[in-house]
Amino acid sequence: MKTFLSAAVSIALLLSATQAMAQDKKQLAFVVNAASDFWKLAEAGVKKAQAELPNYELQFKYPAQGTAALQNALMDDLVAAGTDAIMISSVDPKTSIDAFNRIAGQVPLFTTDSDAPDSNRIAYLGSSNTLAGVQAGEVAVKALPGGAKCMGFVGFLGADNAKERIAGFRQAVEGKGIELVDVRGDDVDFARARSNVDDVLAANPEINCMVGFYSYNPPKIYEALQAAGKLGQITVIAFDEDPITLGAVKDGSFAGTVVQQPFEWGYQGMKLMAAYLEGDKSQITADKLIIVPTKIIDKGNVEEFEANLKATLGK
Repeated sequence: MKTFLSAAVSIALLLSATQAMAQDKKQLAFVVNAASDFWKLAEAGVKKAQAELPNYELQFKYPAQGTAALQNALMDDLVAAGTDAIMISSVDPKTSIDAFNRIAGQVPLFTTDSDAPDSNRIAYLGSSNTLAGVQAGEVAVKALPGGAKCMGFVGFLGADNAKERIAGFRQAVEGKGIELVDVRGDDVDFARARSNVDDVLAANPEINCMVGFYSYNPPKIYEALQAAGKLGQITVIAFDEDPITLGAVKDGSFAGTVVQQPFEWGYQGMKLMAAYLEGDKSQITADKLIIVPTKIIDKGNVEEFEANLKATLGK
C-alpha cells in the first residue's frame, strides 16, 4: 500500500511540475487575416521558430471569417488567455486603431503583411507592399510594350497592403500606356472573386490585362479565363505562389508573379517577439519597418523557385 501511495504521489508531483513548466512558458501568437493556403508558409515558419524557442508556446490563429471585428475579438481572447505578444495581419487597419491600441496597451503588438502604422504597434515585419506593386508594374511594362487596359482584383480594398500594391503598380506603369482602369474587391469571398472576373469578361471587352493582387485572385482569374476560352489572350500579372499561379507562369499563361516570403514572416516574427520580451529591442528599426524583400518570378526562374518552395514545405 505504501509503495502504491508513494508511486501515486510521485506521479502527481510529476504532473504538477509538468503543468507548472507549461504555464511558465511565454505565449506568442501569429494572427492572420483569413483562411487561405497562402498562410501555410507562414505557419511553417512559426513551426521552425517553435523548435528554436523551447521556452515559448507559439500559436498560429485563423479568424472564423476575414473581418476586422472577428480578428479583434480573437486578439481579446488571446490576451485573456495569457498570450504575451501578438503579431497580426490586419484586415482593416483604419477601422481597427482603437482595438489595436487597446491590445497594445496590454501586450506588445506587432503587424505583418498589412500594417497599421497609426496604431501603437511596436513594429511592422513583412513586405514593402508599395515596392511589390512596383515590381508587378514592371512585369506589366515588360509584357505589354504596346500598352493595355488592366482590371485589378483584390480581397480587401481598404487594407493597406492592397492600397499600397495598387499605388505601386500605378506608379510603375505611369506614362507607359498601361492603365489600371479599376480594382474589384471581394472581401476574401472566393465565389465572389471568381464572379468579379466573369463580370469583367462579360461587360468590359476592352480589358486586355488583369492583375490579381491577393494570392487567391490569380487562380480565380485563371479559372475564369479558361472557362471563357481566353487563357493566353489576356495578359495576367499575379501576386504570390499559389500552385495554379506558378503553373500558369510556367506554361506562359501568366506574364509573371511577385512573391513574398511569408515563411520568414512567421519565423522571423516569432524570433523578433521573443527577443523583444527578453529586453532585446535591437531589431526594431528607427522607422519601425522591418522589410522582407519580394521577388519577381517569371518563366526563367519559376522552376527553381517552385523546387525551393516544395523543400520549405517539406513536400
